[in-house]
Amino acid sequence: MRLKNKVAIVTGGSRGIGEAISQLFAKEGAIVHIWDLLEEGEIVAEQIQQQGGKASFKKISITDKEAVEAEMAKIHEAHGKIDILINNAGITRDKTLTKMSDEDWDAVINVNLKGVFLCTRAVVPYMKAQNYGRIVCAASNVGIRGNFGQTNYVATKAGVIGMCKTWAMELGKYGITANSIAPGYTVTPMTDKIPDALADQAVKFIPLRFKADPIDIAYGYLYLASDEARYVTGICLPIDGGTSR
Repeated sequence: MRLKNKVAIVTGGSRGIGEAISQLFAKEGAIVHIWDLLEEGEIVAEQIQQQGGKASFKKISITDKEAVEAEMAKIHEAHGKIDILINNAGITRDKTLTKMSDEDWDAVINVNLKGVFLCTRAVVPYMKAQNYGRIVCAASNVGIRGNFGQTNYVATKAGVIGMCKTWAMELGKYGITANSIAPGYTVTPMTDKIPDALADQAVKFIPLRFKADPIDIAYGYLYLASDEARYVTGICLPIDGGTSR
């Protein structure tokens, strides 16, 4: 098992890519703590337990600084360590620039960027003390190339890429790696909202000519969270069928 007895936190781990990460990490031996506002997280944790894995669910907003820090402390107290943080939680509020409200902008920035900052800042002291840590954050290939109607979302994903590069520089001496993953078109509840005609058109621009399943992305997270990636830090790994080549 590639993550045997590793303690992992997966934000947004209730569905889509997050659920796939939670399930895969548990199969690889990790003790998985799922953080989400969606009640489905409880079901995912129960499924993992029924399959012989170790998982728990906490309903928590990653924008709540006090709650994040308190829950991080509880997990560390229970296990004596926190090995892996997967910053996967995210939202969209898509509109073109002139139609995007302040509320649309603030909501996405608060979750996708500030939430990642808050969770990472809270976990780093524990990782520094143990001289070990794996931080992997959800970016997107639109953070590399831009995307129509997603000023707020693209800004957050480009920001995540930049933050991880900075953390790689700051935290490497403590045995902590920080990387991001840039998925392309992946079949999730978020992309299910896209009209079929637009979805079919998007696939034509993917060199591999098909949409990813969440597990395709989860395997990238597994690698970067494992000891096999001990010399990999500060990168953004596109997993998008060649779209951002």
